[in-house]
Amino acid sequence: MPDKPIQTDVLIIGASASGLMCAIEAGKRGRKVTVLDHANKAGKKILMSGGGRCNFTNIDVSADNFISHNPHFCKSALSRYTQWDFIALVNDHQITYHERDHGQLFCNDSAKDILNMLLAECEKVKVKIRLNCEINKVEKQDDVFITNTTQGEFHSDSLVIASGGLSIPKMCASPLGFKIAAQFGHHLWPTSAGLVPFTLQPRDKNLLAELSGISVDSIVSNARMQFRENILFTHRGISGPAILQISSYWQPGETVSINLLPDVDVAALLKTRQSKQPNLKLKTVLNEILPKRLLPVLFSEALLDKPLQELSQTLIQEIAQQLHHWQIKPNGTEGYRTAEVTLGGVDCDELSSKTMESKKAESLYFIGEVVDVTGWLGGYNFQWAWSSGWCAGQVV
Repeated sequence: MPDKPIQTDVLIIGASASGLMCAIEAGKRGRKVTVLDHANKAGKKILMSGGGRCNFTNIDVSADNFISHNPHFCKSALSRYTQWDFIALVNDHQITYHERDHGQLFCNDSAKDILNMLLAECEKVKVKIRLNCEINKVEKQDDVFITNTTQGEFHSDSLVIASGGLSIPKMCASPLGFKIAAQFGHHLWPTSAGLVPFTLQPRDKNLLAELSGISVDSIVSNARMQFRENILFTHRGISGPAILQISSYWQPGETVSINLLPDVDVAALLKTRQSKQPNLKLKTVLNEILPKRLLPVLFSEALLDKPLQELSQTLIQEIAQQLHHWQIKPNGTEGYRTAEVTLGGVDCDELSSKTMESKKAESLYFIGEVVDVTGWLGGYNFQWAWSSGWCAGQVV
């Protein structure tokens, strides 16, 4: 005789940031909540985020910090559960944190502090978390969701998909959430890797390989967006915060422009030095404002060895152009292997912006990264997880 189905009011697939937040809120309302995850540990992505310090939110959050085919969708959730609400929870648990550039908040000690806080809140409201649990099949019969797993069959009134995206497969990323959305008739926007380093064309890769480890404060832009932060040359290509940010807006085949000296008017500087120190070599001046190893990649040795007095006004403009508008055409990205997020996903137009409930299937909810809402680097994706999870938790 088959094992008796396990009854629960709310079944959440994914012990993720959004899944745990939803579980806590539903549990507070007296709902019987079960969270399933195929990984061996809850909140794996929380633990690895921010270099193990977890950039858990940002001081300054608005819809402008998110990418979606429906740019207004995230506004409701972000306004109903704000960064200040999450910061208050962190303070209640006496977790110490600090602010870095651009309003990013990081734990002083460890990302484990955030995960332990969420697990403690889950325990307080008797949430059951089952790990190493594979989902075989999900279906709906009458008003009941039937979820068949390697740990038995679960029956629930509400089903919440918090299974994340495709980024970082070694953290147990899975396409399950997208498959369930498609099964229930949802439109999915094509997915791609976001917040991810660029790989380079073979010629550029050979040229830039020796720059590995060099970091430069830059403005990186394409036709639609620009970001100012560091870029970092690696042995595989080009990375750093500014590159990760622009990667979410980049289309294959597109060229990216890099301003290596955003605070210096190169043409004006060279003209001034030319009139005062005409015998100085070009490389002597540029070495003062750029890493020495970078120059031979951008200019020929012959040009770098020229005294300033030999530079024509046209040549000065060309040098300035190269430094303020250095053009790089990425070969591609490193893909989901190192991407921090997944762009695309469940179409927001088919979800309630207030509750995250599906408009296609009653009592089915999608939260977090599986939804077509992708934040910038800097704690925004966690804030979306907290906000969307909280909203669903009020009604499931």
